[in-house]
Amino acid sequence: MKNAIYVLFLICFSLSAQTKYITKTGVVNFEASVPSFEEVKASHNLVTAIINIENGEFAALALVKGFRFKNALMEEHFNENYAESDKFPKATFKGKIKDFNIVDLKTETAFYTIKGELNFHGKTKAFDALNISISKDNDMIILSGNFKAKASDFDIEIPKIVSNKISETIEVSFEFNMKKK
Repeated sequence: MKNAIYVLFLICFSLSAQTKYITKTGVVNFEASVPSFEEVKASHNLVTAIINIENGEFAALALVKGFRFKNALMEEHFNENYAESDKFPKATFKGKIKDFNIVDLKTETAFYTIKGELNFHGKTKAFDALNISISKDNDMIILSGNFKAKASDFDIEIPKIVSNKISETIEVSFEFNMKKK
């Protein structure tokens, strides 16, 4: 009887695992540059993301200290003064893709909207219709997009002394190449 329960558990687990695609090497970039001043730009290439292909639920997690800047001092300021990454170590997004159906995915890019919430710096911002693109390449689902957010949406204050050098509007882009779990 014990073995039958164990086999049933394994079968159920393997069936549910087939409905998810995941990556641990997703890429998120952001830029808050202002023309004529030093570039304020960072990239993170170890972001975890998962999509449930049965219902279109999507989630992503980035450790804030994983963002890399060209300038080490700028990276230090970002972590200590703006993101306060010791206090708020994670950024997350959780949402659901509208009208998602795995059967509809082809190698050609399809466009969808996702409704969800981004949590950063201890604050949550809702997105009602964030535009994304999705395609399928053999056993991989490629999800990408971009959006804009304001530093003030996440209670990040830009000091007056540098306010003309850092944009209040942050442009964020992302790409996740997810494989079957």
